[in-house]
Amino acid sequence: MRKIYVIICICLMTAMNTMAQPASSDNGLTMRQQHIVKITSCTGKGDLENLKPALAAGLDHGLTVNEIRELLIHAYAYCGFPRSLRALQTFIAVLDERKAQGIEDTVGRDASPVEDNRTRYERGRDILAKISGIPADAPKAGYAKFAPAIERFLKEHLFADLFERDVLTYSERELATVSVIAALGESVEPMLRGHIAICQNLGMTEEQLDQVLAIATTGIANCAVKDIFPKGNKLPDTPNFTGEAWLEMFVTKADSMDCTVGNVTFAPGVRNSWHSHPGGQILLCTSGEGRYQEKGKPVQVLRPGDVVKIAPNVIHWHGAAPDSEFTHIAIGSQQSKGGAVWLEPVTDEEYDNQ
Repeated sequence: MRKIYVIICICLMTAMNTMAQPASSDNGLTMRQQHIVKITSCTGKGDLENLKPALAAGLDHGLTVNEIRELLIHAYAYCGFPRSLRALQTFIAVLDERKAQGIEDTVGRDASPVEDNRTRYERGRDILAKISGIPADAPKAGYAKFAPAIERFLKEHLFADLFERDVLTYSERELATVSVIAALGESVEPMLRGHIAICQNLGMTEEQLDQVLAIATTGIANCAVKDIFPKGNKLPDTPNFTGEAWLEMFVTKADSMDCTVGNVTFAPGVRNSWHSHPGGQILLCTSGEGRYQEKGKPVQVLRPGDVVKIAPNVIHWHGAAPDSEFTHIAIGSQQSKGGAVWLEPVTDEEYDNQ
C-alpha cells in the first residue's frame, strides 16, 4: 500500500508542479454555517460523542442558545424524535457544564409571533414555493398524489410550523436539512438532491454545498483513512510545534527520490511555526479538521480531501482546528534545494483570526 501511495504522490508532484493553490476560496462556508453543519450532521447520525464538542464550539463562535436549540428541533423532521431529543438532552448537559465553569452563554431571541390569517396549509405551500422556485399550483405527483395526507402534513407542519419560526433563516434551515440527510446516508439520496436544489435556489454555491457534504460525512471518511496510515511516533518537544504531534515517514532523503513523504498528526489546537520550503510542499488532508495560512492571507479551513499546493519559499503554517485532531500527508518536493526553514512561532492572535 505504501509503495502504491508513494507512486501516486510522485505523479501528483509532477502534475501540480508545486504551484500554490488555496485550500478553499472566499466563496466557502462561513464559520457560522460550518458550525450549523457540524451540529446537525452529528444529530442526524446520532453521534453524541462528537455532538458535544460541536455544540460547545458553536456557542464559542457566536451561535445563541435559542439558535442551536432551534437547529436540534428542526432536525427531528428528518432524523426523527429519538435523535432530536437525545441531541437536546446532550445540549442541556453542555449548557449545565458551561454554567458550572462560569460561562454565560447568550440565550438570543425567540421566534416571533405569526401574524398571518391564511391557513397553515396555504402558508406552508407558499413558503415551499418561495424557497424551491417551483410554483405553488404545480400539478401534484409522486408521494403527494399517492398520499395526499402526508403532503398536507408536510406543508402544514414542516413548511409552516417549523419554517415560520424565524430564529433561523430559510437558508440556514435548508443548510441544516442537507446536513442531516447527508449524514443519514445513501438510502435518502433522492431527498438530498431535492434539498440541494433548494439550497442552490436560495443562493448557495456548488463549492459551499461540496463543503457541507464533506463535513457531514467526515466521520465515515476518517475511519477509513486512519485504518490505512499509521499515526507514527510522537515528536519530541520542539519550539516548532505548540504541542503534541506525531510523525510516520514513508519516504526520506535517504531514499534518493528528491522528496520526502510523511504522515503528520496534530493534537487539537496544535500548529507548527511559520516556515517555508525551498522546494515547495504538498499537503494531502486525510482526517479531522485543520488550519492553513500563508503570510499575508486569511486562515484556510482544511478538511479530508483538501489538497494544498505550497510554492517554493512561501511562508506559511498549518495545524489542527481548536476542537479537532488533524492529519495530513506532507510531501516535501525538490529536497535537493534544502529542507524546511523555520521562523517565529504562530501567535494565539494569528491562530484565532479565523
